Amino acid sequence: MKSIQRSAYRYGRALLSMAALAVLAACGGGTEQIDPFNPTRIIALGDEWSLITPEGKKHSINALNATTGVLECENNPIWVQTLASSFGLVFAECNPGKVAAPQGLMRAQTGAKVADFKLQIDSLLATGIGPRDLISVLVGVNDVMELYAKYPAQSKQSLLAEARARGKAMGGQVNRLARADGRIILSTLPDMGFSPQAVVDNKLDATRAQFLSDLTREFNLEMRVEIINDGRLIGLVLTDENTQVIARFPSSFGISNFTDAACLASPALPDCTVKTLTPEATKDNSWTSYLWATDRLYAPAGHSQIGNMAATRARNNPF
Repeated sequence: MKSIQRSAYRYGRALLSMAALAVLAACGGGTEQIDPFNPTRIIALGDEWSLITPEGKKHSINALNATTGVLECENNPIWVQTLASSFGLVFAECNPGKVAAPQGLMRAQTGAKVADFKLQIDSLLATGIGPRDLISVLVGVNDVMELYAKYPAQSKQSLLAEARARGKAMGGQVNRLARADGRIILSTLPDMGFSPQAVVDNKLDATRAQFLSDLTREFNLEMRVEIINDGRLIGLVLTDENTQVIARFPSSFGISNFTDAACLASPALPDCTVKTLTPEATKDNSWTSYLWATDRLYAPAGHSQIGNMAATRARNNPF
């Protein structure tokens, strides 16, 4: 009975938070800003979903020049590049136009989890942030996959509880950034129950995909309940819901394949390129409409979805 009450309480708080956002939108904050937000700097925090390496590589499908075979980091952008370019900003790690002083700071790290995100914030706050800093945040997929790997050695109930705890901790860390006067674009986790990993595992155990969805949902829910929801400091991008809708209506989003990974298992990311794809993904360049690059990471088409949502949110949120 207590667990049911706790669940109802959490869902109730989430509904109240969403209702508060609806009221803000009704007052004009959700559609058009009186004073348009124009960030002077973008800072990418999180894990490999947001990472560009010093060589310009991304944990997705990297583009190559058709003639020379040279890496073209500006093509097949990941979501933070789309968000940055919408404001005319670039990251130093991918600066083909040779902007003299790129105003994009790359602080995302491969394999980062919520505990690592805290350290990223510690380092960032030590140098200071301000109201013209746009901070992108997507982290937690590695937490969810870590917990998922512990099943069935650990029970579903205990792992779901840990997912909730990490989501709550994540929300608390995002609030630290907000209270330091940053402006945050926060993405929920993609629904990993629709990942190629889940599809493969579900063939052996028909409960696996749902469990991955449950872990994702509990993490996202607790994070959303925890964050400051005044509609001013944090702009929320609902990537989990987007994943679910794409799975139902893929063609509406230009997606032809939302179940398979486009990249070969070797070489490992970030070395997947348009030349290292599966035969199915290579045929007729169908990789351009694949949702997933690997068993747990998005292809460019997926990043485009997040990036466009993030750019819209950043422009419409009353920062």
